[in-house]
Amino acid sequence: MEYTVMKLGRLAGVSARTLRYYDEIGLLKPVRVSTSGYRVYGQAEVDRLQQILFYRELDVGLDEIGKLLSDPQYDAVEALKAHRRKLCENRDRLGRLIGNIDKTIAMKEGGITMTDAERFEGFKQNLIDENEKQYGKEVREKYGNERVDKSNEKLKGMSEAQYAAAQQLGDDLINTLGRALKSGDPSGKLAQETADMHRRWLSYYWDAYSGEAHLGLAQMYVDDERFRAYYNKAGSGAAVFLRDAVKIYTEKRGEY
Repeated sequence: MEYTVMKLGRLAGVSARTLRYYDEIGLLKPVRVSTSGYRVYGQAEVDRLQQILFYRELDVGLDEIGKLLSDPQYDAVEALKAHRRKLCENRDRLGRLIGNIDKTIAMKEGGITMTDAERFEGFKQNLIDENEKQYGKEVREKYGNERVDKSNEKLKGMSEAQYAAAQQLGDDLINTLGRALKSGDPSGKLAQETADMHRRWLSYYWDAYSGEAHLGLAQMYVDDERFRAYYNKAGSGAAVFLRDAVKIYTEKRGEY
């Protein structure tokens, strides 16, 4: 079956303007243009539009979508399976938050009681899931499943006050790192204060602290581009600066 811009737009729930734009940028070309100048789309274009819209639901940019769909190795079935996995993850994440909201409403209306930890369960579990998705493989390979599992359990058991304090300390850490970086001296007072803040921040999540593990983690921040990008928000070279500051810090404490 073939569709004009208007008919395909109504079918897919997108505007004709959007389809014309996709044509202009080469993301979704019509199979042909009629003698009257109308864009005409066939089944292959319908399939491609569905994939585009799946990626858009997952907040993938148009440039990236174009690269993915143009890849000679692109497999539509595998892509659909990947879409499904990601959508299920989002469903589970939203389900936890909805459940948390429902319980909070019931508590406010006097129907149930909630502990401080329960009020933040959904947020903490989502944080754990996001960390596992982004960094789980590397961290588990470096520290082992048992240690990571204990860290996750410790996070889930945090009180409201502890959770808020950990989040605030993490923000303060980045700010202090940025100021220390400007000094250029990882052994300086502000840099060593940053390293100590990092130790205290880790202690919210780690079951037990060791200087060797602390330095190992700081090195991973340098080696892994995702961690490096996170800490480099404080300034260019911040991840390396933090690693150097932590090395000096642990040596001074006689822990490495």
